[in-house]
Amino acid sequence: MEYGLIGEKLGHSFSKIIHEMIADYKYELKEIAKEDLDSFMKNKDFKCINVTIPYKTKVLPYLDFISDEAKKIGCVNTILNKDGKLYGYNTDYYGLKLLIQKQNVDLTNKNVLILGTGGTSLTAKAVLADLGVSNIYQASRKNNDGLISYDDIYNYDINYVVNTTPVGMYPNNLDKLIDINKFKNIIGLVDVIYNPLNTNLVLDGKNKNIPADGGLYMLIAQAVYAIKLFKNMEIDDSKIDEVYNMLIKQKQNIVLIGMPSCGKSTIGRILEKRLNKALYDSDTEIEKIIDSDISSFMKSHGERQFRNIESSVIENLSKQNGIIISTGGGVILRKSNMNNLKQNGIVVFVDRPLDKLIPTESRPLTSDKEALKKKYDERIDLYNEYADIKVVNDTNLEDVVNEIIRRLG
Repeated sequence: MEYGLIGEKLGHSFSKIIHEMIADYKYELKEIAKEDLDSFMKNKDFKCINVTIPYKTKVLPYLDFISDEAKKIGCVNTILNKDGKLYGYNTDYYGLKLLIQKQNVDLTNKNVLILGTGGTSLTAKAVLADLGVSNIYQASRKNNDGLISYDDIYNYDINYVVNTTPVGMYPNNLDKLIDINKFKNIIGLVDVIYNPLNTNLVLDGKNKNIPADGGLYMLIAQAVYAIKLFKNMEIDDSKIDEVYNMLIKQKQNIVLIGMPSCGKSTIGRILEKRLNKALYDSDTEIEKIIDSDISSFMKSHGERQFRNIESSVIENLSKQNGIIISTGGGVILRKSNMNNLKQNGIVVFVDRPLDKLIPTESRPLTSDKEALKKKYDERIDLYNEYADIKVVNDTNLEDVVNEIIRRLG
């Protein structure tokens, strides 16, 4: 290959999309088993590559030149092949630094916890030191000197967290290493994971109303700096924001919540055509599994069993990128459902006035006016709590769709 990314597992990667958005070359993703790294590096059958987990330190012995910043950090993520000589650089440094600076969080004299001990943790230590951090603590599952265990981290006054591990990365989206709510004086966090867009760690930070970001901005920023090296060209940093905004729109799911008969399904179909995003209706996906209509299933198996299946369907749909998800009216009853949906999605609450909602026998929990009003009163606060965008469906549907698209930017 000429240009590309090497790593052990790359099913989560957005790098091909990003590089081909910016540069005029084909960018390949090449998974390499650990036992094959030696022959790959010695063959030098590439022009320029990026390097990711777990090879950022393992490629060092094969390099003829290592840049000053990469030497200082102790790992590389960018390699150029110049007439058979391999030159190593670290553009992750610039990506992570720009991501943290974007948060406008002053880390001077603060205590920061780094999760993990891999190559990216070395980059994080260099960035944090340059940002004036007072104390840098590093957590590991191994009992090595200078590291603290995950059992002991809550004994420290941590102000900021940087996750450099793959814990919480697709497809294991639900995983999480720590509970930030146990840190009394935390002011922000970043997670270098970018798929999902918001890990559970990031969502915890957002729920706590502190600056909390995933790694997509870092990924794009480091790619821009890598392309500068690959092509020996100047690219303005404004390109980072431009590509970030484009990729968010492309990868972010649109999640529709609201009462039965509020218009979610019809609005979803219109959005599907307007935005060229595939539409998935969670109730339809459930019926494929139960091989029955929902009303009959709930009568014979009960609501709890239905909700368990619904949660499984929501978990699987939430892992996808760039789709529209129309949910059942009761999806908001489980916080875990909404956490899953928010990992890759922006939540749109379609609110329809109660007097315009229509009870039907196909919706067993809202089959008459009295039941409909009861469920509306029980759920309205949850709909509002989880909504990123709220629209009122009391006019024509095209106006509602136009408002959603406008609010999505």
